[in-house]
Amino acid sequence: MSRRKRSKESRKAALPLLSPNAAGVDIGAREIFVSVPPDRDPEPVRSYATFTEDLHRLADWLKSCGIETVAMESTGVYWIPLFQILEARGFEVCLVNARYYQNVPGRRTDVSDCQWLQYLHSVGLLRASFRPEQQVCVLRSLLRHRQNLIETASQQVLRMQKALDQMNLQIHHVISDVTGLTGLSILDAILAGERDPAVLAKLKDPRVKASDETIVQSLVGDYRPEHLFTLRQSLAAYRYFQQLIAECDRAIEKHLDQFAAKVDVNARPLSSPKLRRRKPYRNEPNFDLRQHLYRILGVDLTAVPGMNILTAHTLLAEVGPDLSKFRSASAFASWLGLCPDNDISGGKVLSVRTRKVTSRAALAFRIAAQALFKSKSWLGNFFRRMRARLGAPKAITAAAHKLARIVYHLLTTRQPYDETVFAKHEQASRVRTEARLRVQAKVLGLQLVPA
Repeated sequence: MSRRKRSKESRKAALPLLSPNAAGVDIGAREIFVSVPPDRDPEPVRSYATFTEDLHRLADWLKSCGIETVAMESTGVYWIPLFQILEARGFEVCLVNARYYQNVPGRRTDVSDCQWLQYLHSVGLLRASFRPEQQVCVLRSLLRHRQNLIETASQQVLRMQKALDQMNLQIHHVISDVTGLTGLSILDAILAGERDPAVLAKLKDPRVKASDETIVQSLVGDYRPEHLFTLRQSLAAYRYFQQLIAECDRAIEKHLDQFAAKVDVNARPLSSPKLRRRKPYRNEPNFDLRQHLYRILGVDLTAVPGMNILTAHTLLAEVGPDLSKFRSASAFASWLGLCPDNDISGGKVLSVRTRKVTSRAALAFRIAAQALFKSKSWLGNFFRRMRARLGAPKAITAAAHKLARIVYHLLTTRQPYDETVFAKHEQASRVRTEARLRVQAKVLGLQLVPA
């Protein structure tokens, strides 16, 4: 045996096997490579097609080899069918982020990748990515599909506006929403053959602030047949997607009913919101979503400043009601990519930038942080202080981090949000502000006098 081969085997033997019954899987769109320990089969590396029958044969082979846990890379959506089959067959599946093992030179083939995955998993050097329970995954799929439908419907609105611009009809610039009651009534009348601007202007809703004269002027244009054809099809497509969104809402509500209740809504009813909106949010589901969220989560997240119903719904669909898989609020914030990713070498801080993470939950927290700009709560004051000190981007990240820690505390303890907890922090901030003003007054030769 050569010296190079003996040194390579000695390096492998130096690490203890923590999971001897481990396998590694390299996922592809058409072919899957699987590696098991060399002593389990004369052919420890095999390839399978991605058809369902082949995936079941793969699971049967792993059972015959005595495999208990499997590590696989999260490649696109190709891992989902095999993950579900292996999980249903009783395997412990470890879904691995590619950044944890991919930066190894000289391992660029599918065979070597699955062998490397198997070795790292057997010695305990891989960490499983977070994946919520199956019930939450179903809700996540429905909500993401609903979001795609909303985005597609918005494209049809843009096409309608483009057709109106090409005919020089400025009605969508006069009213706030061309898909509202007034806009749709006028568009239907135009497509039915009405061309008199005065008649079309009478279809406006009394709540529209624009005058009749302005609306009449906006409806004088060049009604060309090709643009009317585009407008007709875009409007029909928009209404079709609205029907699909309504069907998706019914499916989401039906699935939410299957979640276990964490609070007795009869014994602890949901309090009414402090500020009632005149109308619901755009694209908000047409059922009592707030009541469902309170029953499932056990706490009203909409009581937190900046958090609304759609943000809380996104968090439920992305992470679920149980955050026990995260050891602490810091780990939860790190998973969201909302905390500094420290890079320190030789005692010198090289970088403290946040890690780039593509997460809908993190995006929801950032949107909630932006809503704190006009909030009169302690969180609103915190956001404005950070914005004045660090700038808007860093302030949004800091406020989103704060919101994530608050939500983690609420969901793990199921305690209602209490603004009085921050009274001590508010007093400390007041003392600092007063001291800063006294210093500035002294520099200017002035003196602060209490009111």
